[in-house]
Amino acid sequence: MSMTMTQKILAAHAGLKNVKAGQFIETDLDIVLANDITGPPAVREFARMGVENVFDINKVVLVPDHFTPNKDVKSAEQCKMLREFASRQSIENYFEVGEMGIEHALLPEKGLVTAGDVVIGADSHTCTYGALGAFATGIGSTDMAAGMATGKAWFKTPSAIKFNLTGKPRKWVSGKDVILHIIGMIGVDGALYKSMEFMGSGLEWLSMDDRFTMANMAIEAGAKNGIFIVDDKTREYMRAHKNKNKAFSKRMRVFTPDKDAHYDQSFEIDLSKIRPTVSFPHLPDNTRVIDNVGDVRIDQVVIGSCTNGRISDMEIAAKILKGRKVAGGVRCIIFPGTQAILLECIKQGYAEIFIKAGAVLSTPTCGPCLGGHMGILAAGERAVSTTNRNFVGRMGHVDSEVYLASPAVAAASAVRGYIANPEEF
Repeated sequence: MSMTMTQKILAAHAGLKNVKAGQFIETDLDIVLANDITGPPAVREFARMGVENVFDINKVVLVPDHFTPNKDVKSAEQCKMLREFASRQSIENYFEVGEMGIEHALLPEKGLVTAGDVVIGADSHTCTYGALGAFATGIGSTDMAAGMATGKAWFKTPSAIKFNLTGKPRKWVSGKDVILHIIGMIGVDGALYKSMEFMGSGLEWLSMDDRFTMANMAIEAGAKNGIFIVDDKTREYMRAHKNKNKAFSKRMRVFTPDKDAHYDQSFEIDLSKIRPTVSFPHLPDNTRVIDNVGDVRIDQVVIGSCTNGRISDMEIAAKILKGRKVAGGVRCIIFPGTQAILLECIKQGYAEIFIKAGAVLSTPTCGPCLGGHMGILAAGERAVSTTNRNFVGRMGHVDSEVYLASPAVAAASAVRGYIANPEEF
């Protein structure tokens, strides 16, 4: 029986030779992840189950990142619960203020995810790790508790959509533009409970950061997961970020789709034809190319998040902001994805560029992305953001607006004071 990449990974973790779309299976887990919002309910459910210990202290990962540094008493209590649980369980991979990062930027950096893994996370953007050739998907806090206790999870095997990428992207076009283009093309439910599988000669021109961005936003098309073919870039990244914990060290397992694997749909995407793309309120599939945006005045720009907070994103923003000033009346907030990326921004001189331009450089946090803190919008305000969602009230007041864009478009817009074309810079 022929299988897709995702189906092969799930079959291997279920101890089966073959699986087919729609089949219910129980799989072994390589990583079980939660944050400061979803972790505490999982901890409470774990206690109700009467289980003494997590299944593997190396494979449970806890990252307080959404409301940290703690924005109020309630968020402080949430983090305290997670911290105490991690201590009681002797969990190796607990990352908080000072050594933390936004979870989906931090785990690949720490080498905690490897090709061929099965990863569940109590956060919808867990699908990010598909960039490494892993099956990674978001789950609820109850499933998180069960995963921590047993090291297993039940799945309905997804069918798949194939995206064959060709061509070389033009300057200022990144993975963010590619995934916005795709979501605009198929819709927010276009891949509902399906695997989005990316392959083709165009991968040569997509960096690992581009791929993380694209896999991250697979959920915005309704997908169960997004996953990329493992190539030399993937292998190089994993070698460079190999985990140094001997008790945790893993060997990558590369799975490729069978030549006759069944895909519900197949799309040819010529990267050379994609233009800088913006998602208008209030859904990610409400996209327009930069030439059709019109005059949209803005109040805030956010550059960062688990979608676009990596070092290449910081570099792009710095190239556009260098020697320029953020427009009057615009707040520009920049969030590197991890402490290591923040440090690299300082080493490379990006921090000085951002501050001289009039931007704010923050410690890693999810804060503004979910309207949590450090970037809340008031009624009637508009933001250009490199985050992943622009639902009603996503970044603050229900009468505010969020426009999703790449770091290049966001930085150009910060300088102009309206949504701007980076090709003008």
